[in-house]
Amino acid sequence: MTLSRRTLLKTIAAGGAAGAAAAIALPAGAVSAEAPPPVPPDARGLLYDSTLCIGCQTCTVACQRANRMPSEKSVKVINGAPYLFPTDINADCRTVIKLYEKGDRWAFMKMQCMQCLEPSCTKACMLGSMQKRQYGIVTWDPVRCTGCRYCQIACPYEVPKFQWDSPVPMIVKCDLCLARKDGKTGSACAEVCPREAVIAGPREELLATARRRMAASPRKYNPKIFGEHDGGGNQSMLLAPAGVEFTDLGLPALGDVPPSRLAMNIQHTTYKGFIAPAVLYVAAAVAVFRNMRAERKADAAQGGNEEDRP
Repeated sequence: MTLSRRTLLKTIAAGGAAGAAAAIALPAGAVSAEAPPPVPPDARGLLYDSTLCIGCQTCTVACQRANRMPSEKSVKVINGAPYLFPTDINADCRTVIKLYEKGDRWAFMKMQCMQCLEPSCTKACMLGSMQKRQYGIVTWDPVRCTGCRYCQIACPYEVPKFQWDSPVPMIVKCDLCLARKDGKTGSACAEVCPREAVIAGPREELLATARRRMAASPRKYNPKIFGEHDGGGNQSMLLAPAGVEFTDLGLPALGDVPPSRLAMNIQHTTYKGFIAPAVLYVAAAVAVFRNMRAERKADAAQGGNEEDRP
């Protein structure tokens, strides 16, 4: 069945008009910046205590083994001795211990997915490949992923990594060992930490533990629990030594509002309940109708000319 140009124009025009009407009918519904993100009732996460960490990288090795990730091949020299471990999270590494040094002060920092209560990556994902699922953990679904990597751009912690060298690439990030490939359950990094610098558990229990440690040694800690409210709150949180700012450890300076809400409010303000797309639909419909009218006049004129011919 062939589709004439006139039928095609009528279809486009009808679709444009219907789209305009539907768009105008949609409410604005801007997101409230004041409402805190909901905490999943089964929310689990990690608590990392930088004051207890000795930088042994046992957590990194355990993570790589539990998830069958390849061993890191880069070498870093510390105090004249070579160490074979990653210097940052990447497509083959979900967590890593970094070293912060400034003058005579230093501190370790464990980097992994922060399991945000309202993640920017899930808001940016077009088809819902990135979602908060069991235990509120942000996981990646390969079936839904289009490889757009918007999650990488949206994440304020720059956590999701794309496997550029793989013929079947994945988005790699910490999922708290939700589906460990070694057959065990629980977070591998927390299991092997010799100092309990990283522990896993329900978010409320982790917060209670952090507060107990800070109350027992108030001079030892930065008085803030990073992730309790930052960026709307996280399920993985950190404690830093006194005198060390979280920005020094490479963490972004976030307010209490989830970063994703800024983009959403800008979109809502720009579109005003989809008025802008509605205007475009109407403009397209008007242009199509004008073309149809011109085409009818041309056909009529051509028909009249043919009748006048001998």
